[in-house]
Parts: sequence; structure tokens; C-alpha cells
Amino acid sequence: MTAFIFGLGQSSLEFVRLHGAAYMPLAGTVRSPGKATRLSADGQVAPMFFSESHCDAAIPPALAQARYLLVSIPPGEQGDPVLNAFAREIAAAPRLERIVYLSTIGVYGDHGGAWIDETTPARPVAERSRLRLQAENAWQDLAGESGRALDILRLAGIYGPGHNPLVALASGTAKRLVKPGQVFNRIHVTDIAHAIEACFSSGRPGAIYNVTDDEPAPPQDVVTFAAELMGIAPPPEQDFASARLSPMARSFYGENKRVSNARIKNELGFTPAYPTYREGLRGLFAAGEGRNSGR
Repeated sequence: MTAFIFGLGQSSLEFVRLHGAAYMPLAGTVRSPGKATRLSADGQVAPMFFSESHCDAAIPPALAQARYLLVSIPPGEQGDPVLNAFAREIAAAPRLERIVYLSTIGVYGDHGGAWIDETTPARPVAERSRLRLQAENAWQDLAGESGRALDILRLAGIYGPGHNPLVALASGTAKRLVKPGQVFNRIHVTDIAHAIEACFSSGRPGAIYNVTDDEPAPPQDVVTFAAELMGIAPPPEQDFASARLSPMARSFYGENKRVSNARIKNELGFTPAYPTYREGLRGLFAAGEGRNSGR
């Protein structure tokens, strides 16, 4: 087993699609029988069941053979589920060379729209981000104690096929919320896959890297651009203060920062395929995203 993936979700499956051939044989974990069936039929990755209540007996032997480990499962209130179940097996894995842990730029908290980088102290606001930072620390402890190279990738807001403003506009669910001064970084799922590959192929010691686009932008501008691509009118602007939002959706707007990706570019030679939302949305629209808008 060359690579093992905890959590065969959108980002890790894009890595498998683009780079999996170089890491065969591949195995990873899923939580649903339906996904296991689909992945088994695809044949590129061997799915194994893993949840807080069930651990596939095939996972420890697979970890013992793995050279590369990708972790894409979020922590919970009880901590990181992967470490809770397999910390000893991972620390003792005889062939393991590198671990990549997918985290979030949410660990930085709010910085009032200022530019920040990996030297900026983490001060998470949301509970989910506090749990992420705790998980980062736990993985760093394991890596330090076991002598493993660990890369932590702090991801911006993810978009890609099936999950983007084009799809939201086509389904009628897009909103154009306006909060003066608010910006967000984003990252195309393909660029996450490339960043994972850059870490796995790096001979450098492990580090923390921000994986973001080059241009943090106001969210309403992104929706407007997507509508222009589709040739439709964007939804009307809504004032953020009076908009009806879920507590989680509103919490995202409580953090405002511009996150630099200079370190991963300079140290690993990473070049985003989609440096801004414009290139990303153009590519998605060309691939057919947002075409079922009923126009």
C-alpha cells in the first residue's frame, strides 16, 4: 500500500483522480455503503469503512504498508477521530514517510480584512475552528514524537464541480449578500489536489501552508461574475445585517481576512491552476456547470 486516505471526500477524491496513479495501490475510508460500491467499481482506490463506531479490520494492515497518509476527516467534540482510533498504528507504521492533514484558514479567526500569513498567530473564533486547531496540535505532537514529516494545509473556502455559485444561481438559491469591507479567500478543489501532491513529493521538512487563491474578494462580486457568465441577471443585493441566515452562515461573515499563499508558492513551487474565482468559474462554466438554469 503506497498511500492511505482517511476520508474519501471531494478534495481527496480529486487528488486520487489527478495524482492517484503515482501512489498506487491506494486505499481510503468511507462512511456509506453506496460510496463504497461506487469507488469499488471505479477500481482506483480500495474503500474501507471507518466511523466513530466502526473500524474496518483491514485499516491497520493498510497503514503498516502506507508510505503516504492523507487525513481529510474533521475533528469532533471528542477530538480527532483518526488519532483516537489509530494514533499508535500511525506512529509505528514502518514505511510511513509523510502525513498531510487538511485543516482550515478558519483557525486564524478575524483580522478585520488585513493580510495574514502562516506566521500570524491562530486565534479561532468559531467552535469548529477551535476544534481544528486542537487537531492540528495533536497531529504535530504525533509527528514530533514519531519523527514523521507532517504538512498541515489550511484551506480556504472550497468550490468546484457541483458546489459553486453557478450551481446556486441555476437552482435559484444564490444570494448576493453585502457586508461593507467583507472579503473571502477561496480555493478550487483541483488546486487542493495539486497542493497535496506538492507536499507528498516534497523532500522538505513538514510545515503549515495556506492553500488559497490569489485574490480575496467580496462574495457579492463572485455571484455577479457567475451570473454574467450565465447571461442572467444576478439576484438583488441584500444587506447582510437584515438578511435571514442560519447561525452557521452568519458566523462565516464574522471573520474577515486576506490570506497569503506565498509560502507554499515559494517553498513548494505551487502555482494555482485557478488563481482567482474568475478562472475557476470560467472553467466550471465551460465544463457545463450552471447550464440547467431554465433559461
